[in-house]
Amino acid sequence: MKRFAAVIAVPVLLFSLPACGSGPSPIASHAVASASSSASSAESASLSPLPSTPPAAAEASVPASGKKAAPLYRMNKNYDIVPIDPDSVSAKVVLLTFDDGPKAEATLKPILDTLDKHRAKAIFFVNGFRVQKHPGLLKEIDERGQTVGNHTWSHAMLGKEKPDKVREEIGKTQDIVKETIGKTPVFFRPPNASGNADTHAAVKEYGMLYMTWSVGSLDWEMSGDKIKDKTAAIVKNVSEQLHSGSNILMHELPWTGTALDALLTDLEKRGYSFVDPRSIDTATSK
Repeated sequence: MKRFAAVIAVPVLLFSLPACGSGPSPIASHAVASASSSASSAESASLSPLPSTPPAAAEASVPASGKKAAPLYRMNKNYDIVPIDPDSVSAKVVLLTFDDGPKAEATLKPILDTLDKHRAKAIFFVNGFRVQKHPGLLKEIDERGQTVGNHTWSHAMLGKEKPDKVREEIGKTQDIVKETIGKTPVFFRPPNASGNADTHAAVKEYGMLYMTWSVGSLDWEMSGDKIKDKTAAIVKNVSEQLHSGSNILMHELPWTGTALDALLTDLEKRGYSFVDPRSIDTATSK
């Protein structure tokens, strides 16, 4: 299999399903599963004072050399990741993403260890109130070479909020991530794919790329004992939706960490590689 400089040269297997995603069904399925967690998250979140004024453009993570490489991929209107120049890099790639952390070392470490094993990079879309509780875990994500994205402060349904609350949820998370790891997120994912014109405007103001997903693992629907083999279910869910450029939605959950090695191994066998988020153009995507 060919290896391309801008991609982590490891074939990977992906899952695709609606969640915070690109259309009505993703929003509906994820919204139902996330309602209770969003409510409990909001109880822990304190949203004052207001965040600082958004910068003209947020800084992106840069390679160890200190120089940011020219982007090789972009996101299309379906939230898939596609080559800017199809002749220079592979189109058979997937983007790995994990929402709703950082929760705990017990749930985060297996995910990070498996990503290291497969030499894969991902975006971790974090909630500000969780970063406030676990700054060390956010530092661990960054130090392991992963990318941190903004997932609002309290996991709020922004599509139902007024402009000031939208700005506060987004801006306060930008601030705490910057304070904790010295980098400002350049990727934003709205919880439950719930957004509106004010959300899009605020995300643009803060210099971020707004994305939902194009493949959902449905790991958020697997709590309890109803599904006995969660690993098999996650791999199946992804494989049934898998396509070149899949933007895969997962969460920081214990069964997701357990399933990840099998999932990435399956993706690799199918000839997929993992996109490094730092190679995605956040300025001209879509």
